[in-house]
Amino acid sequence: MLIESFGNDSFILLTGLLLITGILVAKFSNKWGLPALVLFIVIGMAVGSDGLGIVYFDDARAAQLIGIFSLVIILFEGGMQTKWETVRAVALPSLSLATFGVIITSGIVGYAAYLIFDVTLLEGLLFGAIVGSTDAAAVFSVLKERNIKAKMGATLEAESGTNDPMAVFLTLSFIELILNENSSIWGLIPSFILQMGAGLALGLILGRIASFALNRIKLDSSGLYPIFSVSFALLTYSVTAIIGGSGFLAVYVAALIIGNNELTYRYSIFQFNEGFAWMSQILMFIILGLLVFPGELFSVNIVISGLILSVILIFIARPIAVFLSVAGMKYKMKERIFISWAGLRGAVPIVLATFPVVAGLENGQLFFNVVFFIVLTSTLLQGSTISYVAKKLDLVGPKKDTPHHSLELISIGKANAEMIQFHTNRDVEIVGKKLKDLEFPHQATISAIVRNDQLISPYGETQIKAGDFLYILVNTKHKDEVKRLLEEKKKKPQDAAGK
Repeated sequence: MLIESFGNDSFILLTGLLLITGILVAKFSNKWGLPALVLFIVIGMAVGSDGLGIVYFDDARAAQLIGIFSLVIILFEGGMQTKWETVRAVALPSLSLATFGVIITSGIVGYAAYLIFDVTLLEGLLFGAIVGSTDAAAVFSVLKERNIKAKMGATLEAESGTNDPMAVFLTLSFIELILNENSSIWGLIPSFILQMGAGLALGLILGRIASFALNRIKLDSSGLYPIFSVSFALLTYSVTAIIGGSGFLAVYVAALIIGNNELTYRYSIFQFNEGFAWMSQILMFIILGLLVFPGELFSVNIVISGLILSVILIFIARPIAVFLSVAGMKYKMKERIFISWAGLRGAVPIVLATFPVVAGLENGQLFFNVVFFIVLTSTLLQGSTISYVAKKLDLVGPKKDTPHHSLELISIGKANAEMIQFHTNRDVEIVGKKLKDLEFPHQATISAIVRNDQLISPYGETQIKAGDFLYILVNTKHKDEVKRLLEEKKKKPQDAAGK
């Protein structure tokens, strides 16, 4: 059955079924030891024309638009979840990997493609640029539920969040050089400076404007705040891209600023963005799966060339790029090995592979199929073994403290009140104290405590323990004061003796 023959109701039914299938697949992906994105792609390939024949889809331009839109949402959600204090310590190596690392990887893989495909050197370098960057969607998804040490996770997430602009720039630049004989590499330098400079500047500016607007503009419903935040993500990307800057870089920087500020309805915004990012990821990978034809993808020529280039990328280009990019920085040998192994490819290379197709390059479809095969190889081999490699290299961190519960609230925006969630640890002053002894403002109340996934009804004699999740209803004007009291650290013995 072709998609053209679908009525509106049938199309909506198909969309619902694909989303439900994607959600169920995501639930069992960790149990099966496979990254969810691989299974999403398989779903798309299964319902496509070479599979069950339910949907025929070959519109590279539409897939490109859906991919870019989805990547904006995924980058925004990932940036908001990133803690600045964690990223700050790895900012330099991450930026080095996102720039020099991409260039080195692209150059090695590009030269190999030039030799394998018997194409021009520029076309080979174009192929290298397409697969040169790691993928934010893949990295965020794979690392989210895995207990990797904070330094490693922060390095990989910051790299994947900031290396897309370099890959996009290189891809578009090589397409321009191929199509326009009068173009020169030196003439692209001003364009690079504009893209990166404008992306960083507008990300900073619009991130601050978004944070201010989310906190100061009073909306009638709490459900509008998450939509408001996503609107700023789309605005940031589009404004930056229209003036010639890097929209992806701007979105990630803006998200980093917004996520590290105090926000009205922070819980609702984060939950909505996480769900929206999952939906975008499911639809994007299914669409990309629909775009490929398995009969062409698994032809002998594509499989052989794809395997050779995958080996070069995973075992040669990526390790060389990592070791050179972080040379002289405080990374142990085992940490460099892990970063080399965790350089996952995903949606970004596939989306970038649509650019040569849309531009009408002679080898565009060949490049798309080989890139798709490399992405499948990378995610299957590297994505499914990240936890195992981290364990072998002794880079497994503590279990992530994520509550397996939620507290749903009605809109209280007009009452100028907020619900704060705070996770206690042994270092904070309030641990061991009874509620009646806390010096909270009168307009702040601990409404609930969740301990070991059990709800506790608090009263004056209740003692706070390490690991508790406290839910505090507080007047907005007292929020900062309550935060300071909650985060106050216990005095060390030597500090007390000094006084």
